[in-house]
Amino acid sequence: MTTRSSTARLPTWAIILTAGLIVGMAMGLRQVMGLYLKPMTTELDIGREPFSNAMAIANLVWGVGAVLAGAIADRYGAGRVIVGSALSTCAGLYLMYAAQSPVELYVSGVLLGIGVCGTGVTALVGAVGRLVVPDKRLAAIASLGMAGGIGGFVAFPYAHVLIEWLGWQMSLLVLAATAALMIPLAWPLSGKPATQHAAATKPQSLKEAFREAFAYPSFWLLTAGFFVCGFHVAFYSVHLPAFVADKGLDASVGVWALMAVGIANIIGTYLAGQSGRLVEKRVGLSVIYFMRCFVFLGLLFLPINGPVIILLSAMLGLFWLSTVPLTSGLVATFFGTTWMSMLFGFVFLSHQLGSFGGLWLAGRLYDLTGSYDAMWWISVALGLFAAAVHWPIRERPVARLAAERAVAA
Repeated sequence: MTTRSSTARLPTWAIILTAGLIVGMAMGLRQVMGLYLKPMTTELDIGREPFSNAMAIANLVWGVGAVLAGAIADRYGAGRVIVGSALSTCAGLYLMYAAQSPVELYVSGVLLGIGVCGTGVTALVGAVGRLVVPDKRLAAIASLGMAGGIGGFVAFPYAHVLIEWLGWQMSLLVLAATAALMIPLAWPLSGKPATQHAAATKPQSLKEAFREAFAYPSFWLLTAGFFVCGFHVAFYSVHLPAFVADKGLDASVGVWALMAVGIANIIGTYLAGQSGRLVEKRVGLSVIYFMRCFVFLGLLFLPINGPVIILLSAMLGLFWLSTVPLTSGLVATFFGTTWMSMLFGFVFLSHQLGSFGGLWLAGRLYDLTGSYDAMWWISVALGLFAAAVHWPIRERPVARLAAERAVAA
């Protein structure tokens, strides 16, 4: 007998709001880690590479865990995934507070990665995507991306003030307590999801879902493009505060710049959620990645001061998490929503491999050259690659899904 989902007992708007609160807290806590790069590496007397590697490990674990967390959420509901991940986030922040060596930072990175894999967008995109009809799905998923932007907008000044008042170590304990607030929010998203398939067909198994996705060329193009998104986002969010400090600017410039990313991200993600009605999602993704290139070129050729960095960050924010509704929307278009969180989790694994590469390479190149110039050029090249690779995607459902819809009709 199927367990009745908590979502059946609450209106759709309440479920989306709860999911948004969880995503906002999870993504906000993830994004503020860059504020700790300078004070932590200075006090522990280590280079930037170990801290950057710890964040790279967190992103890699997040990507690997997203596939498993998505599969569990699709089959049993997101509630238990959220609770376990929230507890892991608390443990990771505590270990970072107590860290005295790079090894302890790496372990904290593992725990933080486990934490966000079950509380970020990837684990909840299926729960939200199944609630609404297809023509409203993109906007509903976009609300999660907007929540991530709001979370960053709130988290950056919150963490900055905590660091200024309490010091970087004590502020991490407060962040751990904040992460614990996600635990009670798991209840509305608990329970086994209703099966999504036509009455005349049998449910698709996990193995069948993977086999179908891996045989679909457009799925691999989408996966390759999302690698670039992870590279850009992780590198910029973690290393921008240090880049600002290197230019002799006040630390508050980095905070304001990342807040500008969060504010603009809300607008950009909303527009991306609405754009599916006007242009194909693949076209929207190509435009997003192409426009990011101008931001990185600006950081290479424009005079670097506070207003320029904040303005360029706001521009990048328009194209920040706006990739999420379009990318996840394409997964739903291809394969439906039965295994949506799991399949998007696989695409997201590529995103996190990009994050790992961006963070590792940024720390490595900076310690070798004392500059981020090479990273800006690499970011431009990857942006052009992603813009090109999305263009040939075929935006239509697989044969199985088309047949199921014909039977249902």
